[in-house]
Amino acid sequence: MSLIQSLKLVLSPPHRAATPFLAAGTLVGLLGRATPWRATRFLGNAGIAFTAFCLYFFRDPKRTPPPGSDLVLASADGRITSVSLVAPPVALEMGAAPVWRVSTFLSVLDVHINRMPVAGQVTKVAYHAGKFLNASLDKASEHNERNELRLTLADGRNIGVVQIAGLIARRILCFVEEGDHLEAGERFGLIRFGSRTDVYLPPGVEPLVTEGQTMIGGETVLAKL
Repeated sequence: MSLIQSLKLVLSPPHRAATPFLAAGTLVGLLGRATPWRATRFLGNAGIAFTAFCLYFFRDPKRTPPPGSDLVLASADGRITSVSLVAPPVALEMGAAPVWRVSTFLSVLDVHINRMPVAGQVTKVAYHAGKFLNASLDKASEHNERNELRLTLADGRNIGVVQIAGLIARRILCFVEEGDHLEAGERFGLIRFGSRTDVYLPPGVEPLVTEGQTMIGGETVLAKL
């Protein structure tokens, strides 16, 4: 990534989900800095630091999906922690046969906007309350708070996408509902603050990525249909 690309990424405007956090941090910062007392000035500095962190965390950069209707794209920025054959989540009703699952871990330094891996219709949304284990652990896919989506392609095949809350994350946001049709690379959700996103490929489709690889949501190709 070039210096200009890095600057554009860091300086990307925040998603609207950041509004209440930015407002609270700014208010605390202004009120704290406006008083002569050391304790409140410290609080004001903390408010300013929190505001700066939220501006960085909620970055919402523009992404340009590569051309091709047969591509499965990364649903999130981050590092791949697992590429394995597992059964899809039961709630998504995608069968019990193992399929390839690609798990991407998002640290607090990554962009946390989730994007559609393919063009298709949202045919199932299933939310599960749960624990807040380290999202990089394999058991987080079963025990952590998570939101599961089934995407149905034009040819009838299904892809599963799961948003998983992590050790610090305490809120999963999903912007879509059952029946919505989205294009590949479109935003569908966000997780704050630190999380994981799993993509379950259709039967017979193999991943083109490996563990440890860095993903760019909406742009990196995970597989070909």
